[in-house]
Amino acid sequence: MTKKELIRSVSDSTRMTRKTAEKAVWAALEAITAELVSGKAVQLLGFGTFEIKERAARLGRNPQTGESIRIPATKVIWF
Repeated sequence: MTKKELIRSVSDSTRMTRKTAEKAVWAALEAITAELVSGKAVQLLGFGTFEIKERAARLGRNPQTGESIRIPATKVIWF
């Protein structure tokens, strides 16, 4: 499902205008993003939990040349 389809679904199920549903969806996504950026997890009961996890540095391989490359540690969103 794309954001556009999600907005349409919210609009249809709540009888909101598409513009109002779009604002509601964006507000929810921005709230989730703000919590994740601050380092907190977002738990939606009955749906799932979004959290930030650290992925360790590792060795990878360039598929074109076969050369080993170092992939740095990073933080990722985990559901």
